[in-house]
Amino acid sequence: MTNQKMVIPDAKSGIPMAFPIAMPDSALFPLNGNLFPVKKLLKKLAPNANGARINALLDSMRASSPTRRPSDAEDHGSWNLHHPSALTMFDEITAAANGKQIVVFLDYDGTLSPIVEDPDRAFITTEMREAVRDVAKLFPSAIISGRCRAKVYDFVKLSELYYAGSHGMDIKGPSKRHISQRKVSKKRIYFDYYCHKIYFSLTNFLMFNVCIIQGNQTVLCQPARAFLPIIDEVYRALIEQVKHIPGAKVENNRFCLSVHYRCVEEKKWVELADQVKLVIKDYSQLRLNHGRKVFEIRPTIKWDKGNAVEFLLESLGYSESSDVLPIYIGDDRTDEDAFRVLRERGQGLGILVSKAPKETNASYTLQEPTEVMHFLRSLVEWKKLSLLRH
Repeated sequence: MTNQKMVIPDAKSGIPMAFPIAMPDSALFPLNGNLFPVKKLLKKLAPNANGARINALLDSMRASSPTRRPSDAEDHGSWNLHHPSALTMFDEITAAANGKQIVVFLDYDGTLSPIVEDPDRAFITTEMREAVRDVAKLFPSAIISGRCRAKVYDFVKLSELYYAGSHGMDIKGPSKRHISQRKVSKKRIYFDYYCHKIYFSLTNFLMFNVCIIQGNQTVLCQPARAFLPIIDEVYRALIEQVKHIPGAKVENNRFCLSVHYRCVEEKKWVELADQVKLVIKDYSQLRLNHGRKVFEIRPTIKWDKGNAVEFLLESLGYSESSDVLPIYIGDDRTDEDAFRVLRERGQGLGILVSKAPKETNASYTLQEPTEVMHFLRSLVEWKKLSLLRH
């Protein structure tokens, strides 16, 4: 038996939630194409389509953002006290980094580029690109995005970086990577990420495709490769299902899908949500998440941006080092997985990009991509001065 997650609508909010269920190992990727029989259970647990459900769903979609807002009792000043600006507290951050190897992790949309109505036009500025390039020259650096890895690379066009697309389910390293003092064990990576992180049964061992090549310093991690046929099938179905809703856009991120409703009239939001759920209801291998004006459809595997951070730290040789300071900057609720990993490690700093108070595992904040650029530039200048002193 293998613990898997079943996606059902939450009775309170109307948003699908993932619940653990026990499944036979042979049912994970059945050869005959038949899915695990959960339709009856879904029907029993699904809420009635009533006014309360619709209002709750609308409220959730209106508020979709990195994380939900704290209670009204916690005002902006109090929130800033607990999550100060990374620019204001820059000296404190560099003091924590003194004598340690900084590793920089960056989200893309809303962090390096502004949030725009058309996701295909989320371009990075020349100044931001130069700031990221300068950072990558001095520190191991990665961009971890929900977008397709190839698309993020097309936006950034910097070969010095690691790129982790599809929420970390597609990772590739630079041709010339930073070399750590400790040699990475290929067997160790296999053991940690096959056995401890994924919890897949032996029968599904080969679905997790990891390639560590020491010679040219390339890292390739694709833990959801077996889901590609299903994702392509659902992608085609979604395009057909929502094509009548003006402004709806389905984005294929290769190992996950995004349904954007930023340009959809609010009166059509519930209809769009219902159409998306209608398409994926028979795919127990997929789960539905809610992001910033977007529905995200991902494989039901234990892998997220936090796992990507752990994998990259391991591949760089820093997973057991006390002389490393990972810094993760992101704006979306999916970045909370990475913030949480750093907090649980007791090692590293999370920086949330947000103008409004939000519940977060991050320690510091920046208000917008422009501030992110200033922070990166400050980090570069601090490092250059440190090198001159030594």
